[in-house]
Amino acid sequence: MPIYEYDCAACGDFTMLRPMADRDEPCHCPACGSTSKRVILSAPCLSTMAGSQRRAHAANERSAHAPQTLDEYKQARKHPAGCGCCSANKPLAPTKANPHAMKGKPAGRPWMISH
Repeated sequence: MPIYEYDCAACGDFTMLRPMADRDEPCHCPACGSTSKRVILSAPCLSTMAGSQRRAHAANERSAHAPQTLDEYKQARKHPAGCGCCSANKPLAPTKANPHAMKGKPAGRPWMISH
């Protein structure tokens, strides 16, 4: 339900959460109880959401009308070129900085074993 703004002659403006069907009907002031007309005092407010949540909503909307095939799903799940987590095609080679060709970067935790 949207929030509408109303103007009470005695108390001033207030907002009320109401169904869209009741948007043009007068509303009772929560302070004094008198009927108040609807007014537009501020610009509409659009709520924003995180990018991951927006993509999830978009995926749900797309799948409601045209579900992905298995091949489309596999293609969408691929990592971008140069991905560091699945570089199986690039074998590690010993270097001066990494003489034992260990996977991962040396960190501030020398007791941890890289996988």
